[in-house]
Amino acid sequence: MTATPDPAPRRRDGFTTRAWFQTIIATMVVVVLLGAAVTAQVIRTTTAATDRLIGQTMPAQRTALEFQSALLDQETGVRGFAITRDRQFLDPYTAGLDTQQRKAQELRKLLGDKDDQLTRDIDGIEQAVEQWRASYVTPLLTGTDAQASGTTGQGKQIFDRIRTLFAAQNQHLSQAVRADTDRLDHARLVRNSVLIALLIAFVATGAVLTVLLRRLVDRPLRYLTQSSLRVAGGDFGFRIDAQGPADIAAVATAVEDMRRRIVSELEAARAQETLLAEQTTALEAQAVELRRSNGELEQFAYVASHDLQEPLRKVASFCQLLEKRYSGQLDERATQYIEYAVDGAKRMQILINDLLIFSRVGRVTDGDRPIALGEPLQRALANLTSAIDDTGARITQPEQLPEIVGEPTLLTMLWQNLIANAIKFRAPDRTPEILITCEPDADGYLFTVQDNGIGIDAEFADKVFVIFQRLHNRTEYEGTGIGLALVKKVVEHHGGRIWVDTDYHDGTRICFTLSSQPTVPAPEGPRS
Repeated sequence: MTATPDPAPRRRDGFTTRAWFQTIIATMVVVVLLGAAVTAQVIRTTTAATDRLIGQTMPAQRTALEFQSALLDQETGVRGFAITRDRQFLDPYTAGLDTQQRKAQELRKLLGDKDDQLTRDIDGIEQAVEQWRASYVTPLLTGTDAQASGTTGQGKQIFDRIRTLFAAQNQHLSQAVRADTDRLDHARLVRNSVLIALLIAFVATGAVLTVLLRRLVDRPLRYLTQSSLRVAGGDFGFRIDAQGPADIAAVATAVEDMRRRIVSELEAARAQETLLAEQTTALEAQAVELRRSNGELEQFAYVASHDLQEPLRKVASFCQLLEKRYSGQLDERATQYIEYAVDGAKRMQILINDLLIFSRVGRVTDGDRPIALGEPLQRALANLTSAIDDTGARITQPEQLPEIVGEPTLLTMLWQNLIANAIKFRAPDRTPEILITCEPDADGYLFTVQDNGIGIDAEFADKVFVIFQRLHNRTEYEGTGIGLALVKKVVEHHGGRIWVDTDYHDGTRICFTLSSQPTVPAPEGPRS
């Protein structure tokens, strides 16, 4: 079952996956920085409101109460002194005076240099206190009893006005505390709201970026993966569109090109398969025809080996009888004609026998088996003992020849024909010297049979391996010209090749290779 890719937008853009990731990360960094800036601002505002409330307004309210308490202590001490005339009652006044001055400085420091209601409040109180002190306290402390009693009502009246200023200052400070408290509450509300909004913004940004990443990167990748699996599953006709970032689109384009190439190659393979099927059918028909032809060849071989040779023997026999019976009665020309007829019949028999031997190579076999090449070589030398002794030929061979898989009879024919040729085509003025060598080769083993005979011209290097092709007249060298053709067929039957070394000029050097591995059996042909 093939996978069905999710539908994806048919689009391409110039951004790569890396560029999209960098853009998304940059966006998140910007959002985080903006959030941090906004958060820092609201926290700074909240901190400023807290610092103002805790560090200024509330301490100012407490210091104002201490300032007022110091003034009340002064008023109490002055009033006690005015009643008792005892100076020990001035101790609260003296202590309150020092505390008043210190707390006034602290209060002004807390309130700052701003010209606002709180500053005016303390200025008004200090002015009223100075008026109270100038109009009542100083005359009381330096004057007579009459003077003091005359100013008592005025002093109380003045200090009552100071108490009124105390109430106004406390009210204004309370209002300032409430205002700063409201400001702090508002700053906290804004801070909490901003933090919640930033949290929501972060979550929303993450969600948007996730959706964007999924749409621009994840979906094209999943589409490409599923499309590739679909094609790999056998749906070679499915077209893979290029979409998503530039690098993913480039990969999709490459995969699509590969799919097209595969489809093209598949179509070519199918066409080749159809052609091979047609060729197989034709080969089967040819095989049938070849079997029929081999049957006819078998019949021909039988006729050639039996029916044709019998009339030739009769022709030769009767010609010889004519020569014997009418000896002396026939003129010289008639006798010569009879000799020609007998010689032709005998040569015809030899040609037929050689042709039968050539046709049987590879068809009529005793079976391949592992055999050391020294064995067929020694049999060949034994068969050529007479020729070797007559010519005094000297044959040099390796101490040991390798073992191959082959047919002993054919390998004996191989050595026998090569050595016989080397002896036959010897130089008139030299004793035949034949050198046989063997060395490993990429195809198995390379053999050479080298002699010091008359040699072979380079222009005839290929012609000598053609059946019945002769380079010399029969009066010079006997034979039918089948020897090297037979050798070539034996070598090829054993999976090798043969050639004449045209670079050797001191005679003839025949080179051939034999495989160390078993050869594929030849199709079985007709037997005779």
